[in-house]
Amino acid sequence: LPACRDSQLFIKDLHFDGVPVRIYLPREPSASKRRGVIFFHGGCGIFGSTRSYERICRYIARKSDSVVASVGYHLAPEHKYPAQTLECLTATVHFLKTAETYGVDPARIIVCGDSIGGTYAASVCQELGHRTDVPKICAQVLIYPFLQALNFNLPSYQKNAAVAFLSRERTVHFILKYLDKDCSLKEPILAGIHVPESINLKYRKWINPDLIPDVFKLGYKPPLPTLFLPQVHEEVQELFEPWFSPLLAEDAVVCPLPDTCIVTCEHDVLRDEGLLYKKRLEDNNVRVTWHHVEKGFH
Repeated sequence: LPACRDSQLFIKDLHFDGVPVRIYLPREPSASKRRGVIFFHGGCGIFGSTRSYERICRYIARKSDSVVASVGYHLAPEHKYPAQTLECLTATVHFLKTAETYGVDPARIIVCGDSIGGTYAASVCQELGHRTDVPKICAQVLIYPFLQALNFNLPSYQKNAAVAFLSRERTVHFILKYLDKDCSLKEPILAGIHVPESINLKYRKWINPDLIPDVFKLGYKPPLPTLFLPQVHEEVQELFEPWFSPLLAEDAVVCPLPDTCIVTCEHDVLRDEGLLYKKRLEDNNVRVTWHHVEKGFH
């Protein structure tokens, strides 16, 4: 949908330091400065737009009486990773610094995103956690976020392997499209051949089916051991960067994160990533609110 007249909102297409943003400002005057919401849309980084999330952002702005800034980051593969993460970071910093221009309290700004938008939200919070040149983000809302690319055999990947819209196979297909890689790498990555044993051992404390509550592991079968192929690993180095897999960030990065709301869905391959990140945050004394949608899907 194009930006058009709304009886309750002013809607403007702007640029924050060169990054396209659609901003939604409540028309009703406010006695005090409003909350701010920076929204990153989903779409695997290769599709989706501020236009396709028009209704959602209007709804958030109206129902929460907040100023919403929806970030129109440029899509891959034409704009190569990590351009998307960098643009989300740039737009966030700009909004934090100029919040009062839009009648927003800089101390009451949250970042929010769904799917890969949740990845961007998590990455932005990790990147800004130790910075002192901008106001602190008040909270992050991660709606079924993608958070790791090491293990595609977690219980939720097995249980929901063939669920539409985001099947197990399609998840890796989209990752390879996003990174502009050869799609013939899909089967080796699904099998875990891209991960050397040293990395598996290092991150086992954070990415491990044993950390997932038993209620979510009914019918789970641990995968058989696989051989490691160095040539596959070399092709997909990006998968091991915290910007791509925020679950791999060190504890020093996780500790200063803001209050967090995580939404997971039962019929979603990404369900367990939200559960694992929830545990990591709680282990680092970050306050977490968790909403699980039992009949929900990606």
